[in-house]
Amino acid sequence: MSETTATLYEQLGGEAAVNAAVDIFYRKVLSDHRINRFFDNTDMDKQAAKQKSFLTMAFGGPNNYSGADMRQAHAHLVKKLGLDDTHFDAVVENLAATLQELNVPQNLINQVAAIAESTRNDVLDR
Repeated sequence: MSETTATLYEQLGGEAAVNAAVDIFYRKVLSDHRINRFFDNTDMDKQAAKQKSFLTMAFGGPNNYSGADMRQAHAHLVKKLGLDDTHFDAVVENLAATLQELNVPQNLINQVAAIAESTRNDVLDR
């Protein structure tokens, strides 16, 4: 009988780790002049809650995400504000910096980055 492999969600530290990461991540994003304008009219408490649910699901934890898919959720930002690859890269950079700040091992950061990268075309509506 083989042992079951822990999900990325479990390896990262579960709910407490995802919650801490999202809070730090948005602090970084909102202070990043390259991308903070995309959140000017956003209820950040709601946004953080949606992001926590999405990342929990994406990392293999309980699926309680009920928000829009990535294409729908970001289409207005692409059309109205010009969301593009440079902005996506800035988000991924802030996510990696957040995980580094939380002392997450590089191999797990790489897995998170790969999951983020897998959403690029949907987020950028192409």
